[in-house]
Amino acid sequence: MGGVAFITAALIIVLSVFNGIEDLLHSLNNSFDPEIKIHATEGKSFEVSGSLLKKIKAVSGVAVVTEVIEDYTLVRYHDANQVITMKGVSENFLEQNRIPLDAIIEGELKLRKGDVNFAIVGSGVQHALSITVNDPLYPLQVYYIKNVRSVGLDPSKLYAKKNIVPGGVFSIVQNFDENYIIVPLEFAQDLLDYGDKRTSLEIKTTAGADIFDVESALQNELGETFTVLNHEEQHADLYKLLKMEKLFTFLALTLLLIIGSINIFFSLMMLALDKKKDISILSAMGADGNQIRNIFIAEGALIGFLGAAAGLAMGSLFCLAQMKFGIISMGMETAVTQGYPIQVKITDFVSALFVVIIVTFLLSAYPAKMASKFAAIKHL
Repeated sequence: MGGVAFITAALIIVLSVFNGIEDLLHSLNNSFDPEIKIHATEGKSFEVSGSLLKKIKAVSGVAVVTEVIEDYTLVRYHDANQVITMKGVSENFLEQNRIPLDAIIEGELKLRKGDVNFAIVGSGVQHALSITVNDPLYPLQVYYIKNVRSVGLDPSKLYAKKNIVPGGVFSIVQNFDENYIIVPLEFAQDLLDYGDKRTSLEIKTTAGADIFDVESALQNELGETFTVLNHEEQHADLYKLLKMEKLFTFLALTLLLIIGSINIFFSLMMLALDKKKDISILSAMGADGNQIRNIFIAEGALIGFLGAAAGLAMGSLFCLAQMKFGIISMGMETAVTQGYPIQVKITDFVSALFVVIIVTFLLSAYPAKMASKFAAIKHL
């Protein structure tokens, strides 16, 4: 019973940790990624016209449509260089509130002031290049490599270059902080020579709108030429991998539960052998094989259910303690959260209890059947 309890508790704790990690990833990615993203089904970019934007804005639930040009570029500051992802966004990007004010650790949340363009750089990029914010004497130099086959032999035509002043530094999550700078759309448009082309359109929905309904309406309106993605679909591989890890962990712990519960099988076998005399007495008093079998199945169920109940209680208490006090830390000073994230879901409790019921029944079946045979022999 103790073995069943500890394995059940471990099952609840581990599944809750996976839930917590998934929830943490959702919150981190959602703080930077759009609610809905539209990109071309084929190709890197697509033409954006006024009629296309009008069609999208006409869809119920769409509040803000941000035009985006995103590509790899080389940035240089003093003598340091780094390849980063430059994200050019239209002015209404700030209306989406995707970079909260408390995520700006230096400078201001701005992309333009008068005729001056500003870049919002990730904290990792700032650290790697030792960038000083709001210093017009030392702007950030951004290079973009052109199509080599079309520029001839003049080396100066191999790349495009523009300067921009770093106006702010954001810190959200390591992957974004170390790889992204955000610039005005016109700056990216001129540097990359995109014209009316965009790599994606990012949608903010109206308050209270159902994102899935808006996504479905946009996909129906735009057709197969475009792909419309919600938050989770933008990182489908990541969340799919996390769910697979959770599934295999659940199966591994279920196997461990089966191994630990084999003690129930042997205990009931020994009980059946030890209680032959008692079985014969019950049989003489009129108990049939089914009644004897039910007694042993009930014994196995009692062991399993008490163990499972104790395990669910222990797992719940540990999860609550971890959520409140962060008993187990991530072990890294730079971690997003100090304690391992935990999220308790009722479905995990139901799954664990269901597994215990099945395992207990299967392991109790043979000893119960053997005991009923003893009753039949004694009765004869």
